[in-house]
Amino acid sequence: MKIRHVALEKLKRAGVWPRERAPAKAAGPQTLAGLTFVITGALPRMTRQEAKALILQRGGRVSESVGRLTSYLVVGEAPGSKLRKAEELGIPILDEAKLRRLAERGRA
Repeated sequence: MKIRHVALEKLKRAGVWPRERAPAKAAGPQTLAGLTFVITGALPRMTRQEAKALILQRGGRVSESVGRLTSYLVVGEAPGSKLRKAEELGIPILDEAKLRRLAERGRA
């Protein structure tokens, strides 16, 4: 334990010290900034990972569960209980095409 402490002190004095990594900046126009999305079901042209990447690139956030802070639910085939929850909360529903348009243009 003491050897590790000494080694860390030497690194610190030499100017070598780990820093917290800055979050990656989103690429492209931030058309989805401030919006939170939940994705459910199988989308026709993109995987859920691709949809998530699109949202993140445009400044949006992706959550796994529907709640009052959810801005939009992106729905594919066989959506399940997330759709019912979004409908109960009055959350707007998007299909893949509408998500793409929103990502391209932003809120109207």
